[in-house]
Parts: sequence; structure tokens; C-alpha cells
Amino acid sequence: MSTSSVRQWVAAHSPGGDGASTGAARLAALRSAGLIRRASERVHEGVERVLPVVPALRPLLPGGCLRRGGTIALRDPGAAAGPTSLLFALLAQASAEGSWCAVVGQPNLGLVAAAEAGVAVQRLALVPQPGPDWAEVTGALLDGLDIVVVAVPGAVTPALADRLAAKARQRDAVLIGLGSWPGADVVLEVVRGTWQGLGQGVGRLRQREVEVVASGRGAAARARRTRLWLPGPDGIPGSAAPALPQLATVDRSGHRERRAS
Repeated sequence: MSTSSVRQWVAAHSPGGDGASTGAARLAALRSAGLIRRASERVHEGVERVLPVVPALRPLLPGGCLRRGGTIALRDPGAAAGPTSLLFALLAQASAEGSWCAVVGQPNLGLVAAAEAGVAVQRLALVPQPGPDWAEVTGALLDGLDIVVVAVPGAVTPALADRLAAKARQRDAVLIGLGSWPGADVVLEVVRGTWQGLGQGVGRLRQREVEVVASGRGAAARARRTRLWLPGPDGIPGSAAPALPQLATVDRSGHRERRAS
């Protein structure tokens, strides 16, 4: 699989392409570009079963990683653009280490912002407007890429969500739904967020401190929460956990000797 192959298919099916193309034609284009396999083809047995994430997100995920075959839902009700920053944080480490990703149904996604957050955009395919065949496009991308992100304008039925989740399990891919996604293994939701950077009415918004809660099924059933910078002061997501208070150490005579950080 090459960068030019991904770009070739995305360009052919972006808003400027032929909107009347059928699902069969899209599948044929994906296969000719070398992006997907047929269901009869076996997944390479040497593929790693997990994909890495940035350290700040590890406390939220079972095993501290993205598990192939899993489904994740991302929610950020307080952000006008949805959970974009959380999505970038989730894709950054895996894409930087060689994983191919695709985002379906996000026409306003910014590649500059993605790159600043650490996403390897040379391995990121965008399908901004998949049209009514979004589920078929998503399923086709799950055949050949490591992580597929999908945003849909309406509600996703449980039956359709189960079908796409089954495809992700079969192909050892990670499926990420933006917004509500029935039956997700892990749900990451931003429950609180505060921007920083403005002072006395002047300045620029530079970083956003958020609280993220993780829940889900199985190993993710126990709720977890952490505080993150999304984005951080340098654009990279990071932990916003408060520093531990300094502790005083005492020598054997009972005198306070020093403070340990």
C-alpha cells in the first residue's frame, strides 16, 4: 500500500468526484488501488494485536493501547467541532509508528491541526463526503487500513453498528465512531473543558484542559477518568494531572531534613 494509492482513491471519491458512483464501483476502485483485501484472504499472522497511543491516553484504555478488532466511541458535547482534538490524540502515536488511518464523513477536518497534534498525515486518508453509501465505504476501508474513523449525520442503528464492528473484528482493524455508537467496546467522553491563553481580554486561546471519562464493556466496564491538555501548549496532547504535593522526609532524630519532590 502506498501514499499515492490512498490519495488516488480519496481524490476520486471526494466532493469533486462523481457523486453518482455506485457502491460496487467504489469497492472496485479500492481493490484496484490495493487498499483492501477480499474476505477470503487471510490477515497476516504477524500483525501486532495492539496499536500504541500517546502516554496521556493510556490510563483510559484497557491495556493502555488500541486493541485491533475493537470499537471506540468518542464524544465531546461541549466542542463545536465535536471530539476532533480527542480523535487526533488517539491517532497520533499509531500513525506515527506506521499505521494507516482513514476518516469518513468529516469535511471540515483540518490536516494542519492534525499534523500539529502529532498525526502522520501522510498515512491519513480522508473521505469527507461519502454520501448515502457511508457504511459500505467504511466497511471497505476496514478491509485494508488499521484505523477507520466514521462520523454520520444521523443515528446509527444497532444492527448496522454490529455489522461494522464485526467487520473490524474480522479484519483486525480499529473502528472509531464519532458521537453515539451502539455497542462500542470503549466510550471516551469529554465531560468538562476549559480554554486557557486569554488574559485581561487579550491574547490567544492556546490550550484546552479537559476531563475525559472512559467507560464501556468487558475490560473497560470500570469507569476511569483523567485530565488532559487537548491540545497542549505545543499542540501535542498531554496529561494535565495536578502535580503531587511535596512530602517532607524526617531523619531518625525527628528533624525535618528535606523535601522530596
